[in-house]
Amino acid sequence: MTPDGDELLSEDDSELPPAVVAAQATSPISLTVEARAHGWRIDHYLGRLFPNHSRAQLQRIIESGGVQLNGLPPKSSRRLRVNDRLDVVLTDAERPGIDPEDLPLQILYEDQHFIVVNKAAGMVVHPGRGSSRGTLAAALQFHFDQLSDTAGRLRPGIVHRLDRDTTGVIIIARDNQIHQKISRQFEQREVRKEYRAIVRGVPELASDYIRTFMCVHPRVREKMMVCPEGGNAREATTFYRTAESFGRFALMDLHPKTGRTHQLRVHMQHIATPIVADRLYIGTAELRKSDIQQTQRPVPGSAEDVSDVLIARQALHAFRLTLQHPVTGKEMTFEAPLPDDFLRTLEFLRTHSRRNHN
Repeated sequence: MTPDGDELLSEDDSELPPAVVAAQATSPISLTVEARAHGWRIDHYLGRLFPNHSRAQLQRIIESGGVQLNGLPPKSSRRLRVNDRLDVVLTDAERPGIDPEDLPLQILYEDQHFIVVNKAAGMVVHPGRGSSRGTLAAALQFHFDQLSDTAGRLRPGIVHRLDRDTTGVIIIARDNQIHQKISRQFEQREVRKEYRAIVRGVPELASDYIRTFMCVHPRVREKMMVCPEGGNAREATTFYRTAESFGRFALMDLHPKTGRTHQLRVHMQHIATPIVADRLYIGTAELRKSDIQQTQRPVPGSAEDVSDVLIARQALHAFRLTLQHPVTGKEMTFEAPLPDDFLRTLEFLRTHSRRNHN
């Protein structure tokens, strides 16, 4: 089970926690295949885990006996099943790592066991293809001396994920025992997550559950889609409530009960109220004042054109997360304030959209 957020094993994110147990740099890396990767080829799976290795390099490692599948040497083309065990041995030169980067972090909470960060828009959680620098993982390596390595050296302390352009609450574990305890809460659906989203359109029902099955899009591998039950499809459930209606737009409270990759983005699109400025799912990467007012866009490149943009990334924010403290057992709730672009968009909607639709 994975919390909603960035794509699992690739950036966006969502999302982890995979059942991964990574040993120290001199030991084999032991992996338990999660449901999301059922049916994947071994070389493809390892390519997602170790994005700084080419497929050819990983195939050579597999062919040379550097990978064991359930205790036996596999072929690169072998298809994985849920709960398969992989033991991967990389030489020191081959082992991936992260260079610390002095990047700003907004810390919402910190104790000796875990850290809560308000992730900024545009920050990838950990390195992947096309995103080797400027990651949350690199910033964490710089700011904190000790972090868990349960999820591997590319994911120090990272228990779950958020997509690149999704802002808000994310939990970071300081050691492996704490990481496993928090991960278990996610896997058992004990963590309560609440998101805010600005969507185009207003749902027919003021509140409801969305229950579907989801799978990877057959033609665009970066996307997920609603699909029939069976095969690699996974159940996905979201509760939603319309917090404010602006005629042609709405502010939504979203509570994912499962944690599938891109679940909230797909579910909002599924009920015909897609999240605004979601390039991947609606093909438009920004919401403008002129869109809301239904006026002509200013001359491209002009100062008026620049100021016309309200938000230039999907309007999705991980607002609140509630879990039990992994040591004391006390229930704790963490909130991340709405970011400036989100607030700016809401303010404009409140002062203009209602006026246009009274």
